[in-house]
Parts: sequence; C-alpha cells; structure tokens
Amino acid sequence: MSRRWVVLWLVFSGIVISYIDRGNLSIAAPSIMRDFRIEPASMGVLLSAFFWTYAAFQIPAGLLVDRMGIRRAYAGGFLVWSLASASIALSRGTGDIIAMRMLLGLAESIGPLASLSYIRNSFDGKDQGLPTSIYIAGQNIGPALGALAGAMLLDKFGWRLMFSITGLGALIWLPCWLLAVPSDGTRAARRAGKEADDLASPRRWTWRMLLTSRSFWAMSSCILLSSYYWYFVLTWVPSYLIISRGFSTLGMGRVISTSLFTMAFINILAGFAADKLASRIGVFRVRVMFAVLGYTGTAATLLLLVVQDRFWVLPILTFSMCATGIGNSNFWAISQHLPPKNLVGRTIGYLNTVSQVAGAAAPIVTGWILGPQKQFGLAVLVAGVCPVLAAISLLAAGHNGLERTKALLAGEA
Repeated sequence: MSRRWVVLWLVFSGIVISYIDRGNLSIAAPSIMRDFRIEPASMGVLLSAFFWTYAAFQIPAGLLVDRMGIRRAYAGGFLVWSLASASIALSRGTGDIIAMRMLLGLAESIGPLASLSYIRNSFDGKDQGLPTSIYIAGQNIGPALGALAGAMLLDKFGWRLMFSITGLGALIWLPCWLLAVPSDGTRAARRAGKEADDLASPRRWTWRMLLTSRSFWAMSSCILLSSYYWYFVLTWVPSYLIISRGFSTLGMGRVISTSLFTMAFINILAGFAADKLASRIGVFRVRVMFAVLGYTGTAATLLLLVVQDRFWVLPILTFSMCATGIGNSNFWAISQHLPPKNLVGRTIGYLNTVSQVAGAAAPIVTGWILGPQKQFGLAVLVAGVCPVLAAISLLAAGHNGLERTKALLAGEA
C-alpha cells in the first residue's frame, strides 16, 4: 500500500476520533443533567459550546494549516482536542464543561480543513471520489462508534471515566500520524503553489459576484436548515431515546450506532450511483435531484410524533438519517464542483461556517423547547421540517442556476 493511502486511512481514523470526542457529551447528557441537577435549557448551552469556537475558527484554522502545513497543524490540533476531551472527566460544574468544550471546538476546527487539503494535494481530480467518500464515511462511523462504545463505557464506569478513556486512549493515533505523513515543505513553497492556483483562474473573484447570485443564497439556506436536523440528531436524540422513549443506555447506543453505520454504507452506495448518472445526464442535474430527494426523505423522522410502538423507532431513525446522508453528500459534491479550483477552500470554509451556526443553534433551541417537562414533540417537529425547507431552497437554485453560477465564477459567462 502506497504512503498516500496509509495517510488517507489516518485521515479517516482521525475524523472518526474527532466525531467520537465531540459526540461524547450527547451520550453522557442524561447522567450529567442528573449529577449536576441542571435543566434541559442549560444542557443545551453545554451541547452548543463546542460549535461556538468550531464555527468561529474555521477561517483562522485554514490560515494555520497554510502557515504550518498539514502535518504539524493537524498533529497540534489533535493533541489539544484529545486532552480537552479527557479533561471533562475532571469537571466540577457546568463552567468547566463549557470551557473544555470550547477548547475542543477550537482544536477540532483544524481537522476537516487539513483532511480535505491532504486529499486535494495527494490525489488527482479524477481520483478524488473514493478518498472523499472514505473521509465522509468517517463522519458517520465516528458518531456510531461513539454511541456504541460510549454507552458501554458509561454503563460500566460512569461518564467521567468514559471521557478519560476515549480522550487519552486516542493519543495512540498521534505518533502514527507523525511517522506516516511527509513534510509539507517550506512555507514559501506552499505559498508559491497557492499563487499559481490563483493565477490559473481566468477571472478574479469578488463578493458582488456571489451576493447577487440566487444560487449563493440557496446553498447558504440549504446547508443551514439541513444542518439543524443533523446536529439535533447528534446532540439531543440520545437523550430523546432515553427520556421520551424509555430506552436503556445500552439500548440507546445500539439504536444510534445501527442507524449511523447503515448511513455510512448507504452514503457510499448513493455516491457511486450519483457519479454514474452524472456522467450521462449532467453533474448539477443529478446532484440536485439526489440532494432534494434525500432531504425530503429526512422528514420521515416526523413519523416519531405519531408512532407509539418503540419497535418502529430504529427503522424510522435509520431511514431518516440515511436520507439526510444522501442529501448532505450530494450537497457537498455540488459545493466542491461549483467554484473554480482557487475558490474551493474559501467556498467550503464559508459553507462549513454556516453549517456550524446551525450546530450552535440546534442544541440551545431544542433545550429551550423542551423546558422542565422535557417534552420532545415540538423539538422533533422543528427538526423534521427543516430538511424539507432545505430541499425547497435547493430547488429554488435549480441545476441551471448552479451551472450559470459556475460559469460566472470561472469567467466563462
């Protein structure tokens, strides 16, 4: 196996660990609410704190990767976030948890940017589909493993040891990364490569080009609304399964992990099918169709409002989460294909920032909706409607509108 594939599997495992660490608090939420005697609204603030710094540091993290290089920047970020996650075990109250979650978000902001930068630098455009799919699968498998292993550790040892074991145990990844990843070269060489990419574009980018584009606003609203659902799932659905549906801690872990493992598998199959169709009937036409169908199918989660039998919770959640996975994977494929090469980083950085705004809002809004009575009905309704509105937003752009925007940014129109 060549070195680049070894590093790719480290990229995959790094993002898996990242999602385990960011999701641990959701698994432990019912226990922490009990131990610290806090209400859902306060728990929502704790769950949201990660996203405050994660969103705010997307652009600074990109600058750090450019300055330090992928190898050193990712290693430093990984070390900090592992220690921050493990330190939650020492928390004496909510203030300690908020501080460590904010530090976790700051450090983890480096991970996605360094990962995608490595894939872009190490694989030709025609070969980037599989590496990108492997990376995205890590975003599903991470929460799945986190739910399964976290629930087992929580049930056996309690939440403090759960944070200690997952945070410190992950540090075994760090020497593997440092040994496998080659040096990024000098800062001057990296800057020269970026300037060459900028000069390759026949037209210079301006904000006015985007702000007057309907596609820009459609893509922004689509990722905001679809991300609200996704982060509702990651932050509050574990508590929903225990509090509202009566699952045990281990039962909750099995439901979440099964849904997410299935989601990762379906995502890869759907991405393969979309690639095949795109070569025959057009990239944007196929991507928009798959994304709209996926986000519309996500609304299946609304069935939880009318189905009382606990047996149906797993199939409903699995279908809904697989659908949103299809929607999200095609949305990000559109966002990478839309701009010219020298604008991809800024485009992804902007859209990921919008996504994290939803990540910060979903836990707080949900906690406020639940109230002291911890009633999930309205919270599930809001989360289920948001993906449908995301599909409508993407339809408003249309594949023709996206093609025109691509031509405009590339200087062809």
